[in-house]
Amino acid sequence: MAPIEAALTASKQAEQLRQDGNTYFQKDRFGAAIDAYTEAITLCPNVPIYWTNRALCHRKRNDWTKVEEDCRRAIQLDNNSVKAHYMLGLALLQREEYAEGVKDLKKALDLGRGANPKSYMVEEIWQELAKAKYLEWEHESTKHSWELQSLKEACELALKEKHLLDMSQMEGFSDEATNSNSEQLEALELVFKKAAEADMPTEVPDYLCCKITLDFFHDPVITPSGVTYERPAILEHLQKVGKFDPITREPLNQYQLIPNLAIKEAVQEFLDKHGWAYKTD
Repeated sequence: MAPIEAALTASKQAEQLRQDGNTYFQKDRFGAAIDAYTEAITLCPNVPIYWTNRALCHRKRNDWTKVEEDCRRAIQLDNNSVKAHYMLGLALLQREEYAEGVKDLKKALDLGRGANPKSYMVEEIWQELAKAKYLEWEHESTKHSWELQSLKEACELALKEKHLLDMSQMEGFSDEATNSNSEQLEALELVFKKAAEADMPTEVPDYLCCKITLDFFHDPVITPSGVTYERPAILEHLQKVGKFDPITREPLNQYQLIPNLAIKEAVQEFLDKHGWAYKTD
């Protein structure tokens, strides 16, 4: 058989194996699906979807090491694979590598939005990214709180020791020394209370939230009327309700929507400073 014919035959067989694997997967027969995808990979190792399909099976089995291996191979073959970056991000989070996991989830989100902003996968990726960012914040916040508390206790102890030393060296000014020490302790309390405020949840500013979803803007777009909406939400409105701005009632078409980069940057800046806001429940 000629090399070209052999390659075509292998490609055809691999595609059939992929379809078989998909059938097994739909029936929750993940072991059989893995075997089918593995055979497809053996025949055609340079097809990214075979690797991501097998990674999805490993994910169902919570075998995150193999998920990571398959996704990294898929990304080598296609750096724009949404599923590969998404599942790699999840695998890295399982190892508590938050920074790297978030990086891949963000990559998957950007790629997904570019391909189909209304797809279920974009929302799913965003939810996982928000969870990851919240876990990252929670980890850092706990560490920060512990460090602040330790530092506060050390400062309080130093002030009390200084007070005792002053008392032993002073005659007739005990009340003045005691009052000074109390004032210093009160000032110290205020300083550390202020330092801890960044980790305390507050209200999210209204201008950072979509008037349709009532949630943070993820992909904000602005209409000719000057109103900003979440892209999937306004697209759904235009498709199902009518071609008009929901608030101003002015005529509106999809092509008139423009990314609101200023709001997107403002949301990101707020989230970077207040990681607690990533909490989705």
